[in-house]
Amino acid sequence: MVHELFAYLCVRNAAAAIDFYVNAFGAREKFRLTEPSGRIGHAELDFNGTTLLLSDEFPEFGIKSAQTIGATPVTIHLHVDNADAVIASAVRNGATLEQEPKDQFYGERSGSVLDPFGHRWLIGHSIEEVSPAEMQRRYTKMFTPS
Repeated sequence: MVHELFAYLCVRNAAAAIDFYVNAFGAREKFRLTEPSGRIGHAELDFNGTTLLLSDEFPEFGIKSAQTIGATPVTIHLHVDNADAVIASAVRNGATLEQEPKDQFYGERSGSVLDPFGHRWLIGHSIEEVSPAEMQRRYTKMFTPS
């Protein structure tokens, strides 16, 4: 039985990433484990009750950051009170805007940023309750020629 699921990010310069997530998203650092060299082996951040785990790269164990591999196949969805404000905060703190916030077919206003460490964040807030059937109807319509 699964009890919890955590995103665990590997970043280049975990200390800077912690600062970014605290300043851009309002996260709170719970703790970090740091080697004598300064490399962070494990850190935990609290995102208003949700925990994000992160570490520096450990190439000797095959643990590489999105920057090192040159891409990220994962998008982290951050559900917030005001997507426009959080996206603006992320950009002010060094993120790259990928998609301006806009109202989406699935009942959310959202946009996306790429953080300075190569990770994609889809940031949104609810604007309407949409049933799965209605969501599918709207999704199908997007791909149906007029």
